[in-house]
Amino acid sequence: MSSLRRIILTVLCLVTFYLFVASPVCAAVSSPEVNVPSGLHAKAAILLDGNNQRVLFGKQEEDCLPMASTTKIMTCLYVLEHADITDTVTFSQNACNAPKVRLGAKTGDRFLLSDLLYALMLESYNDVAIALAEHIGGSVSQFCKKMTQEARDYGCYHTSFETPNGLDSPNHYTTCHDLAILSCIALKNKNFCQIIREPSYTIKELGSGRAYSLQNKNAFLSSYPGAIGVKTGYTGKAGYCFVGAVKKGEHFLISVVLGSGWYPNRRFKWEDTKKLMDYGLSTFHKKTVSFSDEIPSSLPVQKGRNTSCKLSAPSPVCLLLSSDEKLYCVTHLPKKLSAPISTNNAIGTVTLYINKKPYRSFPVYPKKNILRRTWQWCFRKICNTYFSFY
Repeated sequence: MSSLRRIILTVLCLVTFYLFVASPVCAAVSSPEVNVPSGLHAKAAILLDGNNQRVLFGKQEEDCLPMASTTKIMTCLYVLEHADITDTVTFSQNACNAPKVRLGAKTGDRFLLSDLLYALMLESYNDVAIALAEHIGGSVSQFCKKMTQEARDYGCYHTSFETPNGLDSPNHYTTCHDLAILSCIALKNKNFCQIIREPSYTIKELGSGRAYSLQNKNAFLSSYPGAIGVKTGYTGKAGYCFVGAVKKGEHFLISVVLGSGWYPNRRFKWEDTKKLMDYGLSTFHKKTVSFSDEIPSSLPVQKGRNTSCKLSAPSPVCLLLSSDEKLYCVTHLPKKLSAPISTNNAIGTVTLYINKKPYRSFPVYPKKNILRRTWQWCFRKICNTYFSFY
């Protein structure tokens, strides 16, 4: 019997070990890892949903860093928004003295402003940036102050421009997040999009007719399906930088990498950008979120000429979501309304949460105006109902 007991105890121990020790370990090993970009060369990086500016991935994305010639995204956008593209721009001595890379124009040379924007974005010429800044702002410093304020107006509060071309300067910096937002705004400008996607372009000096051939230096355009831009950059302080954008199917993605290696590692910025875009395209898929079931169809009204008021649900929103992101809504509405009620004034909100973190609050509006009851209105109502005086 003692041998039988030993056998039974041995079997029980083996079963217990398997159930409570071995199984969890096996389960942990076999569970899939979260698919996030790894091994990025960049000091800071971000992947943004270009349709709604939602951050899909970030690495030190709020750190203030130099951004080299990706600065010219804002330079180009500001010029397009505040200048006449048919203007003639004259090169000053100051512009001609800009360090390489440069167009090589001479003092007094004149070009169409629209042509110089191609030289700015395709070849990233530093002298062109200064000529444009002086033409629009009167001086480089005034132009940069205006650019910085414009960025603030766009909600980019951690960006400061001190040069229009991105050359290193103590108070010239941004964050990946700010730069992605600025790029998102710039990509809504049709002229901007046309310029950055042009593979080559030829411009002429207006006086002599001297021609300059421009070639787009953005290799990402021809190497990644769906690529639409945006801008490269490099300085000794900033390292290699790149802002990329892809439109493919249901995806509109914007990526930024800052400090993605230093000379001679030119390829690092392309490798980082490809990783970010591959991650966005494979991990996130479009989902339409409707709020019609989140709010009541109407609410009772106190002291109004109507006893109830119908409500308008916020418009559906489209988001790129991964399979492990869960949505739910929290509605903030009063139990009843008090007249007067205006369709211009929100009566509450619906807040959308993604994995327990608030994403955005959407206002809820009444469907019609409701006036407050008065003695005169009540009297006319009674007369109309019972005596047909009116």
